[in-house]
Amino acid sequence: MAVRALEAEEVELLDLETTSLRALNQRLHDVSRGAPGPRHFRIVNPSGAHAVACGLDAEIEVEIDGHVGYYCAGMNKLATVRVHGNASTGIAENMMSGRVVVDGNVSQSAGATGRGGLLVVRGNASSRCGISMKGIDIVVGGSVGHMSAFMAQTGCLVVCGDAGEALGDSIYEARLYVRGSVASLGADCVEKELRDEHLAQVRTLLEAAEIDADPSDFRRYGSARQLYNFRVDNAAAY
Repeated sequence: MAVRALEAEEVELLDLETTSLRALNQRLHDVSRGAPGPRHFRIVNPSGAHAVACGLDAEIEVEIDGHVGYYCAGMNKLATVRVHGNASTGIAENMMSGRVVVDGNVSQSAGATGRGGLLVVRGNASSRCGISMKGIDIVVGGSVGHMSAFMAQTGCLVVCGDAGEALGDSIYEARLYVRGSVASLGADCVEKELRDEHLAQVRTLLEAAEIDADPSDFRRYGSARQLYNFRVDNAAAY
């Protein structure tokens, strides 16, 4: 396994050209379990590899120089993972806590089923961003695709650009904030009043994401609460 410790910077370099993905993830998991070593890692030459830095469970920092494939930083807990590139399907899927930042664009299902923590996408996100989110906060510097926040239960999705069709379809109690245009709203999703508490929430999330935007430029969307229980009058909406 090719590992080179950069002791002066307290950073450990992991090269996926000379190290297997299994060995790389094992190293990160070993440190999470208390093995000796630095708390800051730099991964180079990811070349679109899938499942990089998955299942982390410690307050460590992982920087990835390049593009990654499916499910990077999936099931993340406590760790900070930064992708200096683009990410494919399922970035930060089922994230529990910590922070995941992507400098570029992400594919579909970003932050899917996430239960906590913060996902920041500085570029655009494709379809189903935040699908079935359960407590995660997601801030997208660009736009999101269709069916974003589908069946979103709790947490926040902040979109600094536009949103595609069927935003918030079948949404529960998640809060959606969009600065740009919305192509269409999904079933049971409606625009809601933007009160002071919501402005404060957007401001806090933007600051955490290090994105400069005015919270008052956003509109809020959420559930009309008509699909929680089956009602024959709403049968066509199911």
